[in-house]
Amino acid sequence: MSATPAAALTPLNGTRLVVGTVALSLAVFMNVLDSSIANVSIPAISGDLGVSPQQGTWVITSFAVANAISVPLTGWLTQRFGQVRLFISSILLFVLASCLCGLAPSIEILIAARVLQGAVAGPMIPLSQALLLSSYPPAKSGMALAFWGMTTLVAPIMGPLLGGWISDNYTWPWIFYINIPIGIFAAWATWSIYRERESKTYKLPIDKVGLVLLVLWVGSLQLMLDKGKELDWFHSGEIIILASVAAVAFIYFIIWEIGEEHPVVDLSLFQGRNFSGGVIAISVAYGLFFGSLVILPLWLQTQIGYTATEAGKVMAPVGIFAIILSPIVGKLLPKIDARWVATTAFLIFSLVFFMRAEFTQDVDMMTLMIPTVIQGAAMAMFFIPLTSIILSGQSPDKIPAAAGLSNFVRIMFGGIGTSVMSTMWDNRTILHHAQLAEYTGAHNSAFTQAVNTLMARGMSEQAAWAVIDRQMTVQASTLAATDLFWMSGIMFLCLIGFIWITKRSKASGGADAAGAH
Repeated sequence: MSATPAAALTPLNGTRLVVGTVALSLAVFMNVLDSSIANVSIPAISGDLGVSPQQGTWVITSFAVANAISVPLTGWLTQRFGQVRLFISSILLFVLASCLCGLAPSIEILIAARVLQGAVAGPMIPLSQALLLSSYPPAKSGMALAFWGMTTLVAPIMGPLLGGWISDNYTWPWIFYINIPIGIFAAWATWSIYRERESKTYKLPIDKVGLVLLVLWVGSLQLMLDKGKELDWFHSGEIIILASVAAVAFIYFIIWEIGEEHPVVDLSLFQGRNFSGGVIAISVAYGLFFGSLVILPLWLQTQIGYTATEAGKVMAPVGIFAIILSPIVGKLLPKIDARWVATTAFLIFSLVFFMRAEFTQDVDMMTLMIPTVIQGAAMAMFFIPLTSIILSGQSPDKIPAAAGLSNFVRIMFGGIGTSVMSTMWDNRTILHHAQLAEYTGAHNSAFTQAVNTLMARGMSEQAAWAVIDRQMTVQASTLAATDLFWMSGIMFLCLIGFIWITKRSKASGGADAAGAH
């Protein structure tokens, strides 16, 4: 296979461009789908393998930890093995790991297979960005990112719906087996089109110390985030140890990588205003978005009485505007300043969260769905321009490293957002419940009347108190959720400042995101 310098690559056209785009997008779709499809299948997996649901959650945690560690290694691995070789190897190993997951006879083997699956999946997303951008002329880089963005928007929505449907109608191994035909086609098509477009490789020494420190701090932090709520955070010695290891290893990692000649992660990328400002904006925003993606369906199912399917229907419409508007945003991006598009996205996100902050426990489905539909428009204007800003001005050989590092930070903030949001929701619920409980007791005539009314219907006093307590819990959790939505709305407004730290790309509106100038 001949290695072609990235800068010498000419854009693809016609059928090769279409097939290449589809192949790269399918690989990303398979990857992102697998990070969420197992979530709703945990009860089925746990029951079949004879373990508790708590042990079953390691199926999700193991994938997340391995994936988080491997994503930032993309830049180094690309220089060592080449973009195309690494991408196709990732797909084929992902297919193999999926087979092993489906065939796993025990929870231990399934977790090991998920670790392998998460590790090999890491380079897939950033490399798909790099290969896609090299396939399009610089003026159409926004359109390339739009096609890429559509798959990353649709997959998280389809994952829980598809996972639930497969678990209900077939058996859980099929949530992994569906990757086999998708992966084989994506690998074959990518090889057919991109094998002559391999990037240059360099025999770089392995930064062993940096790699060990990366595994230590990322693994410890991911485990802390996944198990924090279950173990009551810093009241647990295990969490304190994990936090300490993560903090110390992270500090040493930063110091070591800055002084290392061939670092495993290129931290010098943060010296660029566009990269640092764009990464902060996209990562914190993604954490807020992902946290709400967990809180909203959880609140609907545990407090408002929605089934999993009904909660899924409330969340699903986010894809409507996202899919419709993504190609339009991609087409317009070279003509307008990407910073204005991203600012519009954050303003819409803020509006959506302020609308959700008005929810009550009596909210109807239509009221729930309107902000979700509007949020789809923000999604279309969120990923594409910010990714364009982050990658703008990067030389072609730096694109995989920049895409890998930015995706890594974004993924980590998604995990942080989920943990922080769910913990804050619990704490705020307890606070609001305590405040509501102050109005109970014989001194409150309205409370006494409510108890007497329930007792007149044949309830015992204890049962009447239990009913009122349940009503207070629903009210408290609703108030806690709306507190978080209000806070998120304000934070989105504050994040706009980070967008305007960045400079406008030389090729108007981010057209040079491909780095091909």
